[in-house]
Amino acid sequence: MLKQYLTIGWRSLRKQGLFSAINILGLAAGICFSLLIAAYVREEYSVNSGLSNVSKLYKLESKWADAGMGLELTSLGPLSRELHRQFPDLVKNYYRWDGVTSTVSRGDKVFREGLQIGDSTLLTMFGFKLLQGNAATALVNPFSVVISEEMAQKYFGKKDVAGEHLTIENFSGQKGEFLVTGVMEKPVRNSVTEVNADNNNQFYIPLNTLAWFNRDIERWENAFVVQYLELQPGVSPASLEQPIRQIVKANASDLIAANLTPYLVPMEKYYRVMENGLVNKMVYTVSAIAFFILGMAVINFINISISRAGSRMREIGVRKTLGGRRTQLIGQFLAESILTVSMATIIALVLYVIARPMFVAILGKDIPGLFSFPGMFVLVPVLFALTLGLLAGVYPAFVLAALDPIDSLKGKLGSVGEKRWMRRVMVGFQFCLAAVVFSSALIISRQIDLFFGKDLGYNKEFVLSAQLPRDWSMEGVNRVAAIRDQFARLPEVASASVSFEIPNGNNLTSLQVHRAGTDSSSATTLRALATDEHYLEAYQIRLLAGSFFDGINDSAKVIINEKAATAFGWKHPEDAIGQSLAINNSPGLSIVQGVVRDFHFAGMQQQIDPSVFLNVKNAQIYRFLSLRIRPGNTSASISTLQQKWAALLPGTPFEYRFMDDTLKKIYTTEIRLKKAAGLATALAILIALLGVVGLVALNIQKRMKEIGIRKIVGASVPSIISLFLKDFLVIIIMGALVAVPLAWVLMSRWLHDYAYRVDITATPFVTASVALAVVTSILIVVQTMRAAVSNPVKSLRSE
Repeated sequence: MLKQYLTIGWRSLRKQGLFSAINILGLAAGICFSLLIAAYVREEYSVNSGLSNVSKLYKLESKWADAGMGLELTSLGPLSRELHRQFPDLVKNYYRWDGVTSTVSRGDKVFREGLQIGDSTLLTMFGFKLLQGNAATALVNPFSVVISEEMAQKYFGKKDVAGEHLTIENFSGQKGEFLVTGVMEKPVRNSVTEVNADNNNQFYIPLNTLAWFNRDIERWENAFVVQYLELQPGVSPASLEQPIRQIVKANASDLIAANLTPYLVPMEKYYRVMENGLVNKMVYTVSAIAFFILGMAVINFINISISRAGSRMREIGVRKTLGGRRTQLIGQFLAESILTVSMATIIALVLYVIARPMFVAILGKDIPGLFSFPGMFVLVPVLFALTLGLLAGVYPAFVLAALDPIDSLKGKLGSVGEKRWMRRVMVGFQFCLAAVVFSSALIISRQIDLFFGKDLGYNKEFVLSAQLPRDWSMEGVNRVAAIRDQFARLPEVASASVSFEIPNGNNLTSLQVHRAGTDSSSATTLRALATDEHYLEAYQIRLLAGSFFDGINDSAKVIINEKAATAFGWKHPEDAIGQSLAINNSPGLSIVQGVVRDFHFAGMQQQIDPSVFLNVKNAQIYRFLSLRIRPGNTSASISTLQQKWAALLPGTPFEYRFMDDTLKKIYTTEIRLKKAAGLATALAILIALLGVVGLVALNIQKRMKEIGIRKIVGASVPSIISLFLKDFLVIIIMGALVAVPLAWVLMSRWLHDYAYRVDITATPFVTASVALAVVTSILIVVQTMRAAVSNPVKSLRSE
């Protein structure tokens, strides 16, 4: 019997080929998109799941009453060590690390690499596996290094490299020979070796080598150390709240203790909640879009299935007249529906394989192949096909099968009360979802355009930066100043500057500053930027009052921005010039020499911080050489810079990045979301229009006799077209009216976390609604035009 049902169902699909294709392809597209998003979400939720004892692992982070005093993702250097020492019954293990960028070489292979210098517990605590080496001892001895298998191939051309040596340079230019004591197998995605988008470390060095790099994480004043804890079985994070307070109060300064509240974040969810929940935001947004797309595809499928079934009333009447039982008819319709959904699901799986590389490029994350899913995954499409097949087949199976044979032969569906209103509601809901996706995509696009179009307070065009080898002695500072001047003399270079910070959002230095004559308890936290006298020229930052550094007698001079001037109570930039400031823990007073316009040092997800500029010669710290090149032949200019770099800094690779690329990196997640939303909008419109094409065609097919009669009694072609157009436009308008408040609420919540955001106006909603209405109207007009100009005699004769 089942074989007969499927055979009849296949014949029915072939007989109505156009409608079958529309139904199957629309549903397949929705299923494919949803599967791809589901795979992406699954991957994002699996980050850190492969770590050993992940349920007991926690990231130690900081909440600061004065946000400028520190970072959320780090805490006081010795804190986790002391927790483990004083409370071993609560803390089983800990791991801390400091990030360093240095020059790594072997022979003629020289690269700038990120080094993760941390406690020896890295491998054993998190369960990272070694292809070579002993996990318990690999990070015990000084001047040893564990590298990833990728780096083993990069530097040695093989993975069997235990016992080999790599040359690593410290900040003073000294070169040390490091023994490779282990090769790490490629780990699962995690937030230890990949703490964020900028830190994907592949060189791991023991903490007892950190002093060679002139770094120290054991000071209580150092609040910028990444730390993890492994708790004892049965211990909850709440159990550590009091011990943490106790240790901080006993060891940290009064200022830090008053402002700092360390807390634990479970590693199971850390990746999704870091950076103000940016990953969660992305996951929720694309999941909502996928839900809308799939909902539209399902509604489309059910609508067309019901409409097609209504055209088979005579077939039902003939079958019942010839002795067909109601149960057989029910089985027939359900089998056909499940067959159709199954075909759509199979096509969706094929489309998944084809579309996966495109989605990987859009989302910037690896999405598992179809055969990489767990075995249980096979049940998902099977259950989906059965569920949707039954749902779509219920109406024709039970309602049409209950018709009286005579009514069926006459084509009287009205005798059982055809629920046209239900289909209209579903079509309206479909257009509502399409309008929500479309208008949301427009708002997301406007927000991303704001990031790149808003005045940043500096000119990012034609500016590139490269990291300099560090020698933070006075001789080293003078040396890089001379190198800067050499670059500045090149005809391709408009200006050159040396600084510790560039506008990339990575500023870990803050200072407590108060006006001279006031109590230090009233100090304001300022972001500190160590720059030379050419920084404003290189980045074209506007000076509002006073002057910038001049390279002469700058030791007591500081420059502040507008936000800092306002924080100190000066209403006009000119009022700040010549005023004295006291920097906590610094001798003497500093004189405000200039006030610069506020500029966006970080992304526009954050407010502009009050900032103070210090002369790089006095701070004796630097990292970057910034070069503003002249417009023209950029490739030729880069070639000249590379040659000059090689001559002035032999042995140090010239690794540069334009500020345009730096900004794109800051907004990586938003850019990916914009692309995904654009693709989803195109798919939503396609599914909606496929539904319109199918429903209008079926409607015209059912009403050909009515069209013929109307033409005979004098109806014009435009009046016939308006007959069909009116019904759909009313539905679209109703859907748009529901979509506007829904999209407004969703986008208001999405924009809420951005410090600088676009206003939600009526434009995106009107644009989306009008565009959908216009395109839909064109399709309806084209379809009904053919029926309206046809010979009415033919349609009446066929009846």
